[in-house]
Amino acid sequence: MKLFVPLIVPLWALYSLAQQAAPSKSCKCELNPTEEAFPHDKLQIAEGNATDCNTHITPQKALELESLLLGLEKRLTQLHSDLSVLEEEDDGELYGVLSLFVIENEMLEIRQLMDKLNSTTEEHQVLTADTVQQLEELKIEMIKLEKFDTMEVVKGRQVNRHLKSALETCRIGVKATVAPTQPPYGTCQRGPLRNITGPGVNTQGEFPGNYAYGAWGRDPKPEMRKENWYWMVPLTSSQYANYIRFYSSLSALIIGVSTPGNIQISPSNPTTNTIQGPNNVLYGSALYYNCYNRDAVCRFNLTSKSVTSVQLPKGTRYNSKSNFCHLEDCYAYTDLDLATDESGVWVVYTTTEALGNLVLTKVDETEPPTLGKTWHTSVYKRSVTNTFMACGVLYATRYIDANVEEVFYSFDTTTGMENFKVSIFMNKVSPNIFSLNYNPVDQMLYAYSNAKMVSYKALFGYSDRYVS
Repeated sequence: MKLFVPLIVPLWALYSLAQQAAPSKSCKCELNPTEEAFPHDKLQIAEGNATDCNTHITPQKALELESLLLGLEKRLTQLHSDLSVLEEEDDGELYGVLSLFVIENEMLEIRQLMDKLNSTTEEHQVLTADTVQQLEELKIEMIKLEKFDTMEVVKGRQVNRHLKSALETCRIGVKATVAPTQPPYGTCQRGPLRNITGPGVNTQGEFPGNYAYGAWGRDPKPEMRKENWYWMVPLTSSQYANYIRFYSSLSALIIGVSTPGNIQISPSNPTTNTIQGPNNVLYGSALYYNCYNRDAVCRFNLTSKSVTSVQLPKGTRYNSKSNFCHLEDCYAYTDLDLATDESGVWVVYTTTEALGNLVLTKVDETEPPTLGKTWHTSVYKRSVTNTFMACGVLYATRYIDANVEEVFYSFDTTTGMENFKVSIFMNKVSPNIFSLNYNPVDQMLYAYSNAKMVSYKALFGYSDRYVS
């Protein structure tokens, strides 16, 4: 019995203690956190400020400023050139007075451009100052918020970014390649079309109001001592012509003094070799145009006074069956559009096989002319008001209203890439532009608009910088 006494006493004691410490019906705990609550309202304010910065500071604002600066540079260069011409002129003060009028208009346009540039610069300065202040405030607020990152998630992400950057640098070092300085675009180094300024020249010449339809410009590949010549093809109301008219300078064209006058292509209108439609161009002392009543391109050699032609593909639409159009009007006999650029002559048209979409073909400078490579696009010809070529890229325009035309489309013959969002706007002096062509020598666009001859400056460049 003595062996079991020490065990009985502890069991009885434990039972008594259990009876005395009976559990209560509820348990309450009081939590006193040592860290302050996360300020969600401050985070929302910081996110809103960051969104405002992204909204107000955009690449388009910087692009607008660069475009204005480039436009001013081009205008000053042109003004210097015109002043040099004025100093050399000695023709009884006739052209001198006219040149002063042209220079006065150019100086007015430069003043307007400078006013717009000053206004834009002031806006940029205010925007920059406000943005810097917001960024400083945002930085201070974010530093305060980082102390709530107790698990160091933000710090870990920053470390990961540094590691990725180091890894990418290592890869570039292992596989070193020379990156292109600019993306490929067209056949020129200057890049795509970025803006169109003007109008510059705006004149009715020697036949004010008499010829609503026609074309004009300069030869991109002129004969020696004819580099400053201008040409014009005025069309009758039925949109035919049988001659081309020349002017020895821009001043001569504006005042209406033609030298050597008309060069006849055919004896009457309309007949064989007659020009049909306004979309004709001069290149290499030869006029390219739509042959009368034919789906063919004619070439009039100014030296030999002879006409040769090349037949376009079967099914080509002609005789005003597939014109350039907008909602209010179609331009008669614009089935074929001849164009020039740095590489030569092109023809834009459509065929039944292409279902009315624009077709582009290179015209080779041979005697007779021949057709080169052809490209097909996906833009409907009747939705277009005009086309022109620049650096191997086809550009198409459309009618916005009586005062504005838009270059909305481009097709790169080098890559085959199409762009329906070019979004370059031209200010018009008359509602309709019946012919529009680019000259690669002076990088000007020459438009014939309701009996008026108008010129525009084409500006090119990549998004990060402009190349003239």
